[in-house]
Amino acid sequence: MHQPPFRIAMPTNSARNYAILSIGAALLTIALKFGAYLLTGSVGLFSDAAESVVNLMAALVAFWALTFAAQPPDAEHAFGHSKAEYFSSGVEGALILVAAASIAIAAWGRLTHPQPLEQLGLGLGLSLVATAVNGGVAFVLLKAGRRLRSITLRADAHHLLTDVWTSFGVVVGILLVKLTGWLVLDPIIALLVAANIVWAGVKLLGETASGLLDTSLPAAEQRIIASVLASYEDKGILFHALLTRTAGTRRFVSLHVLVPGNWTVKHGHDLCEEIELAIIKALPSTHVITHLEPLEDPVSWADRSLDRTTDLE
Repeated sequence: MHQPPFRIAMPTNSARNYAILSIGAALLTIALKFGAYLLTGSVGLFSDAAESVVNLMAALVAFWALTFAAQPPDAEHAFGHSKAEYFSSGVEGALILVAAASIAIAAWGRLTHPQPLEQLGLGLGLSLVATAVNGGVAFVLLKAGRRLRSITLRADAHHLLTDVWTSFGVVVGILLVKLTGWLVLDPIIALLVAANIVWAGVKLLGETASGLLDTSLPAAEQRIIASVLASYEDKGILFHALLTRTAGTRRFVSLHVLVPGNWTVKHGHDLCEEIELAIIKALPSTHVITHLEPLEDPVSWADRSLDRTTDLE
């Protein structure tokens, strides 16, 4: 088994900077939204503020996860620490469900005992400012998460976008209360917010579970690998037992390379090095493991059952 050292640039330092931005935004929006809640007494705004507390906790966990994931491979973690990012998204999903439960409890109490809302103008103004902050930060995090291939940043961005829509719904509900005088609309909106938050949390937990189960690379990335290997197949080199997985920001690829049995060890080694570098060039942040086998040996073909992603012959 030919296993080269890691040839990947870790983008986690940059990702941590975005996590710090998320922490700052969460602190600001907590202050604005709880101020809006205290001014108005709206349980809908309380639910919005509670979700911002979850945003802060999630941002802190994200910063820890990105810091841990940045550590290089060691004796106990030969493939690195990039899966730490999935702990962040998992914790965030769980916190979202806790926030949803607290919102539902508060909303139910207000549903059975409605209370008038006060100082709506100033309260809604603060809420809208907080919504604008969350929207801007979510846009920045989403772009960074896609560029850096960070599930932590993407999860944080999607959570903030959920918060934006939550805030929008709460504001609409409060305006309807003001127009109609139906105080019951405020807790109903809060319950709808809680349901929406539960859906976001379940999706995050599902994505986390998928990552922890070593999901294969997306089909588009597998096609890139296939195109790289196709150029070598034209020269009579064959491949099989291609396996791929993703772990946080990093990709892992392993495959068997079949060459004529009369090749020298150095010739085969140089070819494997060339193939590995070609894949890494096409897909940065990838660790490639190759296994050299002679074409003529029947044993070389006995492990074709290892194929899981695609057959390149």
